[in-house]
Amino acid sequence: MSSVGTFGKWRPRGRGGIVLLLSVLAVLSARTVAAQTPQTPQGARPGDALHQLNDAVEGLVRRVSPSVVQIMVTGYGSTEDNEQGQTSVLVGRQRAIGSGVIVDPEGYIVTNAHVLNGAVRIEVIVPPAPTGGAAIATGGQGTTYDARIVGVTREIDLAVIKIQAHGLPALSLRNPLPARQGEMVFAFGSPEGLRNTVTMGVVSAVARQPNPDSPLVYVQTDTPINPGNSGGPLVNADGELVGIDTFIFTTSGGNQGLGFAIPAGVVAYAYPQLLKYGHIHQPEMGALIETITPELAAGLHLQKDFGIIVSDVVPGGPADTAGLKIQDVILSIDDKPAESLPLFTQGLYMHKSGEMASVTVLRGSQQVDLRIPLEERPHKADSLVDSADPEKNLVSPLGILGIELNLDLAKELPDLRIPTGVVVAAKTLGGNSEVPLQTGDVIHGVNGTTITTLAQLRDSLSKLKPGDAVALLIERYAQMIFVSFSL
Repeated sequence: MSSVGTFGKWRPRGRGGIVLLLSVLAVLSARTVAAQTPQTPQGARPGDALHQLNDAVEGLVRRVSPSVVQIMVTGYGSTEDNEQGQTSVLVGRQRAIGSGVIVDPEGYIVTNAHVLNGAVRIEVIVPPAPTGGAAIATGGQGTTYDARIVGVTREIDLAVIKIQAHGLPALSLRNPLPARQGEMVFAFGSPEGLRNTVTMGVVSAVARQPNPDSPLVYVQTDTPINPGNSGGPLVNADGELVGIDTFIFTTSGGNQGLGFAIPAGVVAYAYPQLLKYGHIHQPEMGALIETITPELAAGLHLQKDFGIIVSDVVPGGPADTAGLKIQDVILSIDDKPAESLPLFTQGLYMHKSGEMASVTVLRGSQQVDLRIPLEERPHKADSLVDSADPEKNLVSPLGILGIELNLDLAKELPDLRIPTGVVVAAKTLGGNSEVPLQTGDVIHGVNGTTITTLAQLRDSLSKLKPGDAVALLIERYAQMIFVSFSL
């Protein structure tokens, strides 16, 4: 399994996706031959069906391509240096190439979280507006913008970034339609750094779970997808977003017809929360669900030897109040079959906190319908905001509320490498939008000076004048990176 973002140099690969196109052309060609009988309408020309298909695809590309961007992420990573037969590992500057899709004309872009791993600088290339298809055909130079991170959720592998641009062509996330097995889809992006690329295929499966230990489901497609497509859109024949290309199964490193995209419904669910909070507020019902095994079914004398079962109910929680019981076998959520953990989780994630989920369970041999209220799962970043004072914790030059790390707080933050510093509890309205910080970042240094307290941070910033360069050493997702800007 491989993500389809890539570090490293460009590598040419074989052409993929020809088989499907030839199959379509073969069918259409057969129709054309039949049309050349005496019944052919006067004025029709051989190959009209082919031209209609060609015109339709060209029109689709012209509509969608202006909303697809290339993302270049500069960061640091390990490289191997082989000299005189000895191999050593060096840390060097590297560049990742991925894709993204504009979802708001004001410069908001959706991509994969893994595309931004280790990011020190994020650059976005917006394609030029097409003029008669010329820009798409030639690739065009486009316009390059610096981008900042608005929100990231690694649980779903999605991120939102922002560029300072206005009036951009965007794909809508409103009322996303579920993918249909067998429907024709198109993947847009920058495979191997080749911008303005489009490939065609079909939806192979609408709810695939590549990893049995993960609750996430994906749209599977045979549309040719390669490294660099990560974060690019998968659209249907109407140019509507079906999913965000995320990873491929491959033994060669290239396309093998096994591509996977995050469903558009999940993207639409996550996007407004990433804008508002910078992370996901996941709904929960206060119960633990497990997969039924044949041994479990036999031991409990269940009516079914597959599906999912309730193994725990939180006393006094929403599920307990609604009447859910341990050993209930879940059949559906919101009238949609939920016979696997990913399908149930996906149905749950489509709700907001405070909404009701309709769950049908099998209790012994009896079906029971329940209405379960959902509550918001606590998020560590939210607890940071709750403990911050808008006046005492304000660091105005950075436009943040900062909290000094102590041992108790450090234990609550996952994978923290250094238990001292100033953690970003929130960004303030009206703050410097150019400061590339996000909630949960830990500031360890300013221009080479170690920072362990709020007083040290404020003192270091007070010595700088407007226009001075600032280089912050921060810890983000267990990685130490530099972020730089001007006051």
